[in-house]
Amino acid sequence: MVEPKNKDALEGCWVLITGAAKRIGAAIATVLHGAGANVAIHYFASAEAADALATRLNTERSDSALTVHGNLRKMADLEPMIKEVIAQTGRLNALINNASSFYPTPLGTITEEQWDDLVGSNLKAPLFLCQAALPYLRETSGVIINIVDVHSQRPLKNYSVYGAAKAGLGMLTRALAKDLSPEIRVNGISPGAILWPESGMPERIQDKIIEQIPLKRAGEPEDIAAAVLFLMRDAPYITGQILKVDGGRSIGW
Repeated sequence: MVEPKNKDALEGCWVLITGAAKRIGAAIATVLHGAGANVAIHYFASAEAADALATRLNTERSDSALTVHGNLRKMADLEPMIKEVIAQTGRLNALINNASSFYPTPLGTITEEQWDDLVGSNLKAPLFLCQAALPYLRETSGVIINIVDVHSQRPLKNYSVYGAAKAGLGMLTRALAKDLSPEIRVNGISPGAILWPESGMPERIQDKIIEQIPLKRAGEPEDIAAAVLFLMRDAPYITGQILKVDGGRSIGW
């Protein structure tokens, strides 16, 4: 395996990852930590999992992980989250907007509460967290990475609000890359079938999705984490791009 040119680039860096207590967010935190970064693990309702992850990472390297609580649907929580991280670390090198709400909203049943929740977590919170983090990211020539979705471009039946919110996040990624360059790089990652919904999914639907994927399998959270690591550490000349990590599904579906 070829050694990355900047293999020590993340040492001493602090990275805030939203929704990092479990699933893809926890994988991102673990992989970045393994590459030398320090991680701020954001959580909302998963305090126990967040604390367990931080404890494990701090056992591997002292004072390298902390937890921060916040409700991303509440504007009043966003700026204090950033300030809490800065108060404990003194710096911020990267913001990974990973947290997301995901559920169906069939037309004819959509409520304003669902709109506020899905747009709030998937688009509004990333924007205002980026805004709150700007002064600190400028100081470190930092990085923003937004976790988008392949369904930001290819609609998923009965997920119109979620899809619209993620499409907005894709455009926000490109817009911020233009607005914040050259000081801050901004990129996105669009996962395909990585983890099935926590609420479950019928096996026949899983099989149908796998059939659409050229690699004929679902991905792993570590696939997304590896892409985050690449964009953070190994891609200093990439900004404004959205990398699809979907096993090739988007080329033939």
